[in-house]
Amino acid sequence: MPWYQSLKQAPLSAQLGLLIIALYALVTLLAHWLAPYGETEIVGDVYAPWGAEFLLGTDNLGRDMLSRLLYGAQNTLGIALATTLLAFALGGLAGILAAVVGGWLDQLLSRVVDVLMAIPALIFALLMLTIVGTSTLSLILVIAILDATRVFRLARAVAQSIVVMDYVEAARLRGEGLWWLIRHEILPNAMPPLIAEFGLRFCFVFLFISALSFLGLGNPPPAADWGAMVRENATLITFGDITPLLPAAAIALLTVAVNFVVDWLLHQASGLKE
Repeated sequence: MPWYQSLKQAPLSAQLGLLIIALYALVTLLAHWLAPYGETEIVGDVYAPWGAEFLLGTDNLGRDMLSRLLYGAQNTLGIALATTLLAFALGGLAGILAAVVGGWLDQLLSRVVDVLMAIPALIFALLMLTIVGTSTLSLILVIAILDATRVFRLARAVAQSIVVMDYVEAARLRGEGLWWLIRHEILPNAMPPLIAEFGLRFCFVFLFISALSFLGLGNPPPAADWGAMVRENATLITFGDITPLLPAAAIALLTVAVNFVVDWLLHQASGLKE
């Protein structure tokens, strides 16, 4: 079935989720043109109220909140996407290799992953970022390594259920190499659960980065980041101003949208009918 027909038959929740994700992607790409002011430009008084000049007011330094929200989408989502892609490249490849090769390689990779997963993720990330610094690159690498362990476990389990199939054994008997088996036999059959996991993992990474930013160890200032924006403007909540809740609402809305789409993809992959 063509992809556009699948979209037409998708439940309303999945269609809504795809629409929200498309809007976020559009904002991320066009932030420079949509934002009325610069990302770090101080344009008014501290905590200026909502009005015609500043639609969502200003923050603790007098920067336009609407512009910061738009640039925050670019920064937060860009880092989360890059981190998730790197985590899948590392964990997915290692998991499939462990399942296909087996033996000492499987044991070595599995034990390393077990050790990393035994350490609480937040504590490990805080420790590593304190040591190596809170640059954007170090943030991506530390979280990617942490999440690669979860991807490894899934990729290994899925690949192990595929390598025992007759068509894989037939390919081995034909003399096909390791990389041919991975590209033509393992990956095509492992894609549905991996795609669904990609969506879920993106949500976890997205929320984790926001949590680190809220704690002051995320994307370094003065770059706009939704988690840091909540922390920087939290004082306004005590005065009944909902401005600090807007970045939190943006985080929650995208998380819900991605989960709607992931639920639909899992249902499609399962082969179940409505």
